[in-house]
Amino acid sequence: MAALSALIVMPNIPGTDVHFLVPYAIEAPGPTFNTLGSVEGKEVVEIEGAPTDPTNGKLNMTTVAVSSGITLPQAIAEGLWSSNTMVPIEQIFPQDVSPEEQREVNSADFAASEASATAAAMHYLDRPLAVEVAQVVPDGPAADQLEQGDVILAIDNQQVSSPKQVKEAVADQKPGQKLALKVKRKDQEQTIDVTLGSHPNNDAAFLGIVMAQVPADGMKVTYNLKDIGGPSAGLIFSLAVVDKLDPADITGGAFVAGTGTINEEGKVGPIGGIRHKIEASKDAGAEVFLAPKGNCAEIDAKTSEGIEVAAVGSLEEAIDALSAHQRGEAMPTCG
Repeated sequence: MAALSALIVMPNIPGTDVHFLVPYAIEAPGPTFNTLGSVEGKEVVEIEGAPTDPTNGKLNMTTVAVSSGITLPQAIAEGLWSSNTMVPIEQIFPQDVSPEEQREVNSADFAASEASATAAAMHYLDRPLAVEVAQVVPDGPAADQLEQGDVILAIDNQQVSSPKQVKEAVADQKPGQKLALKVKRKDQEQTIDVTLGSHPNNDAAFLGIVMAQVPADGMKVTYNLKDIGGPSAGLIFSLAVVDKLDPADITGGAFVAGTGTINEEGKVGPIGGIRHKIEASKDAGAEVFLAPKGNCAEIDAKTSEGIEVAAVGSLEEAIDALSAHQRGEAMPTCG
């Protein structure tokens, strides 16, 4: 299933009467943002604690604009004369979730995509990674012992560098058993014993933290885009981090746009609204669009007309595709 797109949620269309609204929303091409550029005086992708290299070209993340509050005449007009997409409103705002709660979910997804983008870039560049406590579950087993920002260095004297290793160490235990966690807190190392609890949904051991994989060398990556939700900016964010840290010129001066979720290992996943994102990229002047392989079924010749679309399944494949473009060679496509 495709992940929710990076979204720009528009206000309800003005001048509408709630009694004449239809249960649909309109998806349309949204704005694109150059992740190698600046916004409100700050770099979109800001790197501290490590030397960076000059970049060329553009790496634009893409969005889908969503409007709700649609009347029946507007819906009919959209169906007859517009290339926008009408989708059931529950696809954007599930019935059991308020719009405000859904925005919070979208924002959390966007933040998670930022963390995964950083980790994927570090993996590609072969830079060290560490496990950071992103959140401590209130009233959970670790609530009084671990703090947000703690870096977990080892568990029971076994070094860890990924959330997966921590989860595996916890899964090997039973509720009530203790784990010795070696953590780094404000530049001070200490060992903390945590008694595991029971997971709220099953009988498995439960530590009660949310983790993120971060650079282990003190480098910090900050993403300075606001009011955007969803996880689909991951690929382009990761490319921007690599471009800034790697002396190689990823874009070759080209205007590149794209989309795709990314996990910590650099695997690229499909997203929603691919046609609108390609359309927005063409309107912005992009030469190349990086699309997840999982979206190929939605990309036909008409959609890709006027722009080169490369189908990629990983961060490495995306970088290889752009390298091929620089050399004048064919990139992998959906055909």
